[in-house]
Amino acid sequence: MQAHPLRLSPGDDLRVAIEDALRQRNLQAAFVVQGIGSLSVAALRFAGADAATEIRGDLEILTLAGSVSPDGAHLHMSIADARGQVFGGHVAHGCTVRTTVELLLASLPGYVFAREPDSTTGFMELVIRGGPHAEPR
Repeated sequence: MQAHPLRLSPGDDLRVAIEDALRQRNLQAAFVVQGIGSLSVAALRFAGADAATEIRGDLEILTLAGSVSPDGAHLHMSIADARGQVFGGHVAHGCTVRTTVELLLASLPGYVFAREPDSTTGFMELVIRGGPHAEPR
């Protein structure tokens, strides 16, 4: 595993910045291990919902984690608003960094992640290839 600490800047789209970091570093498989920081807009898709809910204000990221592949990211996040009310869900595009986001992206050399349709779930799901027990190519 290789560590890639990132700091995102005000105005960055959280998910886009993470996906871009993977591509810029030419990584094929990674996880966001943890993230903290602040947002002015959070776009979260709650469990069972078809679309993301937009939350605006001074928001603090409490947790941020997920997998990242060249096909995109699957991230979950919990945030707190200025009153301490906590929300959590699937990270959609449109989460805007307020002051900073600090996160650790951990790449997995030898692995290749992809997202492919899964007939059981109906979603694009993680497919893991490679690793120590992979067939020689």
